[in-house]
Amino acid sequence: MTPSENAVSGKSFARTYFPSTRLAVSGLFLLNGTFAGAWATKIPEFATRLGLSESGLGLMIMFFGVGSLVLMPIAGILIAHFGTTRTVKGATLLFLTTMLLLSIAPNIAVGAVAIFFFGGLMGGMDVAMNGNAVEVEKSMRRAIMSSCHAFWSLGAFIGAATGGFLIETLGVMGHAGLLTAVGAVALLVIWPFVLHDAPHPSEERQKVRLPMTLLPWLIGIMALFSMVPEGAILDWGALYMRDELGASLALSGFAFGAFSLTMAVMRFAGDHVRDRFGAVKTLRFCTVTAMVGMVIAGQAPNAYVAMIGFALCGVGISNMVPIAFSAAGNLPGFAQGVALSVATVMGYSGSLFAPSVIGFIAEHTGFAIIFTLLPVLFIVVLLLSRHAVHADVREHH
Repeated sequence: MTPSENAVSGKSFARTYFPSTRLAVSGLFLLNGTFAGAWATKIPEFATRLGLSESGLGLMIMFFGVGSLVLMPIAGILIAHFGTTRTVKGATLLFLTTMLLLSIAPNIAVGAVAIFFFGGLMGGMDVAMNGNAVEVEKSMRRAIMSSCHAFWSLGAFIGAATGGFLIETLGVMGHAGLLTAVGAVALLVIWPFVLHDAPHPSEERQKVRLPMTLLPWLIGIMALFSMVPEGAILDWGALYMRDELGASLALSGFAFGAFSLTMAVMRFAGDHVRDRFGAVKTLRFCTVTAMVGMVIAGQAPNAYVAMIGFALCGVGISNMVPIAFSAAGNLPGFAQGVALSVATVMGYSGSLFAPSVIGFIAEHTGFAIIFTLLPVLFIVVLLLSRHAVHADVREHH
């Protein structure tokens, strides 16, 4: 092959596998994740500024969850009427302002409003960008959802890794201002390339009410039971390592590090695996791997074995949620916005509300038994796994 032929084939490969629409939706996931990671580093300062106790902060974080649960279904309805493109652009524009609002909140009332809209708009943007990713999957006739979620994980890592340093260097408002400015420039670049889709008039009436049939709810349960253990590891993994396995603070941080690293890596690989083996087989393999990892972590004799367990959990959990979301967005005979928002709301409610319940139970039982028993939820995912067939986008063409 001549150099010019090589260049042409390289360009066609890039157009086939990385069209601008795919890069644009990946950029939206990266942006959303970066804000989520940045917020994690802001929480201590936010609590101190508003004089919140731990239980007060817990209640405040509930407003984040409530905001998500209120605005996510609204995003589903907006997708029905206007398509994912307009919805995701509008939600992202509004979402970019929330970090500044969180940073200037002078009292608990304003803080509660700020965190409600932060959680709500993050969730609304989430539903819309997942919907747009489904549209890009259909246009490309190949899976991209897992790599989109990998970009979210990467963004969360960037936001969390830089947040503390930037707050120390630039101050709270400097950090928020920089993040908002960078986000605005990124959105400006992404804006023209977001895949344009239109609502389907025949689906309009169906879209504004909740589905009356069982299938979207069963896929929602798959998403929910995949995300509860994920939320448990994110919120309680480090505490378990430190308090019950005697790990140092640095080592207990590696629990989350091992989990998030394997999760990001496997999400980038996930689409190729799913295209090769199909969604059902991929989901079953991931679920069994996550079960094994969780039991190893729960029964670990020391912190190093627990780290191996959490790393295996990352491998397993990484592609369970993207497959569930793809399946919901591709359900035949259902309005995409509504089926997807059912799965998204159910899934995210697991990671938003379950950790506080787990924390309450763990006060009485310890975390080891909880991590050992959480795989019971994965058994339910295995029993429902045949419904993941709807995630195989090329089956529909």
